[in-house]
Amino acid sequence: MSSVTEKVDCDIKDIGLADKGKLRIEWANNSMPVLNLIKERFEKEKPLRGITLGTCLHVTTETANLAITLKAGGANVYLCASNPLSTQDDVAASLVRDHQIPVFAICGEDNETYYKHLNSVLDAKPQITMDDGADLVSVIHSKRTDLLEDIIGGTEETTTGVIRLRAMEQDKVLKFPIVAVNDADTKHFFDNRYGTGQSTLDGIIRATNLLLAGTTVVVVGYGWCGRGVAQKAEGMGANVIVTEVDPLKGLEAVMDGFRVMPMAEAAKIGRIFVTLTGNIHVIRKEHFEVMKDGAVVANSGHFNVELDIDGLESIARSKRQVRKFVDEYTLADGRKINILGEGRLINLAAAEGHPASVMDMSFANQALAAEYMVRESKNL
Repeated sequence: MSSVTEKVDCDIKDIGLADKGKLRIEWANNSMPVLNLIKERFEKEKPLRGITLGTCLHVTTETANLAITLKAGGANVYLCASNPLSTQDDVAASLVRDHQIPVFAICGEDNETYYKHLNSVLDAKPQITMDDGADLVSVIHSKRTDLLEDIIGGTEETTTGVIRLRAMEQDKVLKFPIVAVNDADTKHFFDNRYGTGQSTLDGIIRATNLLLAGTTVVVVGYGWCGRGVAQKAEGMGANVIVTEVDPLKGLEAVMDGFRVMPMAEAAKIGRIFVTLTGNIHVIRKEHFEVMKDGAVVANSGHFNVELDIDGLESIARSKRQVRKFVDEYTLADGRKINILGEGRLINLAAAEGHPASVMDMSFANQALAAEYMVRESKNL
């Protein structure tokens, strides 16, 4: 086993998990017909031949099939995790052993290790970056500017990353072209609405085993992800409240049948809270202070900054883990607030992320965007 990791540059938890990972990758592949069509063509045409591709994505069974497709197209693929808690260690092991793809990802890695792994991918001097949250691009522009000369372009998977990149573009500091894959209709219509809708509730239920029927669920943000969670929660019998700062989206939520109110009001009556905004501190100290005893707070936006966890810790007298993925904070008056998955993406922290049939379309976009970048980067 050690000989495999000696041949393939990697940092993973346990190569011995590869058998389990291989079976799970195959299972996901059965629900990814679009990506399989692309892989068949890539194997014949090799449109990515000789290209080094640095990918920072959630290391899941679906991502594994994307990495395998990119390699089939001739790319040298290097993979790290885009979230410290989203790596499926058995999948990482199979990618290394069965496909000789360098992976740098361990579920539960600390912040230092997270950035070490990110830099391990950048050490391969990628010509194309593939991000989920724009961390590769951010580090390249701030600390690894030496790599800019060889990079022809990149792709971005998620809303939060696109927001970061548009800000860089507006400030005229973005140094290479990037395809905003999240803007594709076959990505955000399906992935964000149906994928996030189902997988977020899956993560909350796995972490808590709470009954949604009859429970007041507060959905924070009514973009495509928020729409999906609100729709699925209502379908399971929850009483759904939406908080939204955009008047038009708030009106849409009303017309879709949901109660809409400011977080200051919703905080007092909700039982389960889910943030999906891409913004920072949308649930803050003053909201935690008025929540009911036993409130459950989860985040399904890309970064855990949507929750002001420091603010909560400043008013809590104690903290303990009561279940896997559930941290219970006890306030001065004895009320308890439960944070799921350390405030990180709950659908990947406590569950398996989006179903493969959803990621099939999203990752087909990624594969085709990489091919497009090779062909058109000089014109962008």
